[in-house]
Amino acid sequence: MEINTTNRFEEEVVNHSETLYPFAYNLTKNVDDARDLIQETVYRSLLYKDKFSNGTNLKAWLFTIMRNIFINNYRRASKRVVVQDNTEGQHLLLSYSPVLKNNGESSMVMQEIEKALDSISKDFSVPFMMHYKGFKYQEIADELGLPLGTVKSRIFFARKELQKRIVRY
Repeated sequence: MEINTTNRFEEEVVNHSETLYPFAYNLTKNVDDARDLIQETVYRSLLYKDKFSNGTNLKAWLFTIMRNIFINNYRRASKRVVVQDNTEGQHLLLSYSPVLKNNGESSMVMQEIEKALDSISKDFSVPFMMHYKGFKYQEIADELGLPLGTVKSRIFFARKELQKRIVRY
C-alpha cells in the first residue's frame, strides 16, 4: 500500500470502529469488555492491513476479526482454571491432604448388579461380562464359538434384563 492509501485505510478503520460497538456489546454483554474488544479489533486490523484486499467490504472484514477475537478469548478463558485462596497467608493453596472416598454405596450397587447377573442365564451373562471387561464382539464370538450376531443380541438382551432387575439405579 502507498502512504496515501495507508492513511485512508486507517481513517476508514477508525470511522467503522464506532459502528462495531453494538456488535461488540452483543457479544460481551459488558460495556468495558465491548470497548476492549473494539480496541483489539482496530489494533489487529491495522496490524494485518496487508491481508485486506482492496475492493472488499472493510466493515464485514472488521466484524469477522472481532468475532474471531471474541471466540478465541472465550475458548482461552474456558480452558483457564482460576484458583482463589482468600485465607491469610495463602498457605492452604499449596497444602495437600488426600480426600477419602466412601465406597459403601458403590459397593452396594455392585452387589446388586452381581446378584442380578447371577439370576440371568449364563448364555447372556457370560458374553455380557466379557464385553464389560473390554473384549470386542468378534473376540467374544471366537472365544465362545458363536456367530457375531448372536453375541451382539445376547449382550443386548442381558443389558435389557439388567435394566429391568436394577430399577433403582
